[in-house]
Amino acid sequence: MISHPMLWARKRFQAWFENRLPLSDQVTLTQRTVYILPTRPGLMLGVTLLVLLVASINYQLNLGYLLTFLLAGSALVGMHVCHGTLRGLAMNLVAPSASYAGASATIDIKLTNASRTARHGIGLRVLNPQGVLVRSEKNTSPQDHWSWTDVPAQGSSTVQVAFTPPRRGLYRLPTLTAETRFPLGTFRVWTVWRPAAQVLVYPMPEASPPPLPPGEPRTGGAAATAAAQNTGEFDGVRGYRRGDPLKLVVWKKAAKADEHISSQNSGLVVRDTQQAQRQELWLDFMQAGAFDTEHKLSRLCAWVLQCEKLALNYGLRLPALELKPASGEAHKRSCLEALARC
Repeated sequence: MISHPMLWARKRFQAWFENRLPLSDQVTLTQRTVYILPTRPGLMLGVTLLVLLVASINYQLNLGYLLTFLLAGSALVGMHVCHGTLRGLAMNLVAPSASYAGASATIDIKLTNASRTARHGIGLRVLNPQGVLVRSEKNTSPQDHWSWTDVPAQGSSTVQVAFTPPRRGLYRLPTLTAETRFPLGTFRVWTVWRPAAQVLVYPMPEASPPPLPPGEPRTGGAAATAAAQNTGEFDGVRGYRRGDPLKLVVWKKAAKADEHISSQNSGLVVRDTQQAQRQELWLDFMQAGAFDTEHKLSRLCAWVLQCEKLALNYGLRLPALELKPASGEAHKRSCLEALARC
């Protein structure tokens, strides 16, 4: 019963603290942005030093005094080194690329060290790591939720932190934290960083989408003679002829071709550019099935990827947007962005 109010209070305090932090894609850590507290081993060391000091005073042990002050001095030097490991470190965020819902989005962070001494044992992660995977150049296990690295003197190091967006749309990157316990592990030094960048999340592609919709007659053309068949796929193909470029071969249809087909074309089919001029392939939101909006967008996303794989010209119709038929990476990106923002 007590843990629930404590957890609620902790979340409220954390939300209040994060909202006070400025949004920035690059930050240089100073004394005002770096925090330090003893760890559990550090607290145990403090208790041990207190016991050693009391025993040395009680029994007048000179070697006890020597051991006590030697350990205490080492702890103080370790505290100074630990705090200096983060202080003065520059962190720069590399703009993240778009990702798909349900897949991990990677954040690249460049750590720059301007001092003449190397910085060791620096870890980064998402501040709230629920459902977050973390990867680094040092192959950190995802279960650790930390990405650890060393930054050489007057050099830099890149760390990759990945998180899983819950759904499609435009998301601000999550709050990050950096930490070190170098060199003795008796003190924990950390900082909290709120990146200003945002990441665009595309809909999750449907795992097993139905075939592409049939082509539509081009308005005002001789399309009436080339009506689309009810095969569930965009036809626009013909048998392979000698001299046809291989880039026009539809390998998906070739794999499904009847094995008894004549050896003249070897079962290969190519895109009929003349028929393609009479037809247009439209990916229509209203024809994506009788499902909810997210399922329809997921199917449209899978169709867009399939069209790009087959190098087809295709258009996209959404309730508030229409993209004319085209092909290529730029058109694919425009369609996916429209689906993400729908």
